[in-house]
Amino acid sequence: MNLTHPFFDADGDKLREECGIFGVIGAKDAASITALGLHALQHRGQEACGIVSVDGADFYARRGIGHVAQVFSGPAMFAELPGTMASGHVRYSTTGGQGLRNVQPLHADLARGAFSIAHNGNISNAMALKRELVNKGSIFQSTSDTEVIIHLIATSRYPTLLDKFVDALRMVEGAYSLICTTPKRMVACRDPLGIRPLVMGKMGDATIFASETVALDVIGADFVREVEPGEIVEVRIDGRVTSHRPFGNHAARPCIFEHVYFSRPDSVTGDRSIYEVRKQIGVELAKETPVEADLVIPVPDSGVPAAIGYAQQSGIPFELGIIRSHYVGRTFIQPEDGARHADVKRKHNANRALVAGKRIVLIDDSIVRGTTSLKIVQMMRDAGAAEVHMRVASPPTNNSCFYGVDTPERSKLLAARMDIQGMAEFIHADSLAFVSIDGLYRAVGEAKRDAAKPSYCDACFTGDYPTRLTDLIEKESPDQLSLAVDELT
Repeated sequence: MNLTHPFFDADGDKLREECGIFGVIGAKDAASITALGLHALQHRGQEACGIVSVDGADFYARRGIGHVAQVFSGPAMFAELPGTMASGHVRYSTTGGQGLRNVQPLHADLARGAFSIAHNGNISNAMALKRELVNKGSIFQSTSDTEVIIHLIATSRYPTLLDKFVDALRMVEGAYSLICTTPKRMVACRDPLGIRPLVMGKMGDATIFASETVALDVIGADFVREVEPGEIVEVRIDGRVTSHRPFGNHAARPCIFEHVYFSRPDSVTGDRSIYEVRKQIGVELAKETPVEADLVIPVPDSGVPAAIGYAQQSGIPFELGIIRSHYVGRTFIQPEDGARHADVKRKHNANRALVAGKRIVLIDDSIVRGTTSLKIVQMMRDAGAAEVHMRVASPPTNNSCFYGVDTPERSKLLAARMDIQGMAEFIHADSLAFVSIDGLYRAVGEAKRDAAKPSYCDACFTGDYPTRLTDLIEKESPDQLSLAVDELT
């Protein structure tokens, strides 16, 4: 997992969902539709993007570093991507790091035919699998964990590509949503716990797969349903759809942070509006951690829905006390440390006339390292705020994610190093409070978190990882690998 790529906010003080995937089969302009869908998913990955199209026989690909609009900048690009089937990917780098060779979808030619694959998630035993594959003669062309899946498919002894696909996934730990294309079909699937999201839609005779419903909205497709955890959906070029469930039935554990931050607020997941859930998190936060104040101010843009909910529940007026510039270049173009540290100031500016003399409640979605919160609290004080109370629309993030979210190592997470009072002192807030884990579950429609059988993957808050973490265990204690794996299961 790459922890130092330059697309972090300032100094890495934001959790980042690492990929978005999109696929369409049965559409005349498949590649251009895919580009439009990827544009709607741009928030899920802004480092690089790629599209692979298929015309029933051959594969065509274009990949590049940058945003979708930069890599796919005109009609001539799509003339080079013919066919009625295409899949695409936007990414930040986690496992494997940066570089064009890691940009997806990845493509492979096998004895029984070619295929491409786009992957959202993280394989938690990728290094162990790769070591075995290399020892058997596999040669890797990228450093992405996704290529491990390709080699597992290539080395499977099952006769059909679908059987090879299933065989490969039986050896994989961790989280994945996948879109695989062959000359005659598209296959989409989620891991057995459904940690990473994937939805299915229709647009005329075309079938669509996407990480979020907002991508369906943008292209004018109708939402059909979510791809179920552990389900493999096979769509043939003639439109026939078949559902396979080779992994049995497991209790689903989708990532709860999709509700808190990752998904666009105009998406829907689990039949719940992301925007409404975030507002409800603010309501729960106001119930649990009230404070006397004059204004509720969101940290833009991710704190806005929760701040609206907090204001409505508390009766404290909602105001835009921080104005965000939408025209700031990415941090990576700034070569000096001083310029990088000024990034928060360039992106956000206090509304001084509103803030001066007021007791304010600042609402943000999360605190990771705490450095951004420190700067924003100081910004409020410099603007003349009488008191600054920080409220956070998620529980303390005190554990790293190993399922496709770029988080710092645990020792750099503020909540892993300090209690809440210590964190408040670190960011110089008059008070600091987080929504409880039960409050978060209430916001998504549960009575509370069932510790024996939680409905979501919430490991970043609770440390309750739903799968084995073979690579991590081996890295930390090779001699205890088998024992620790047994304990985890």
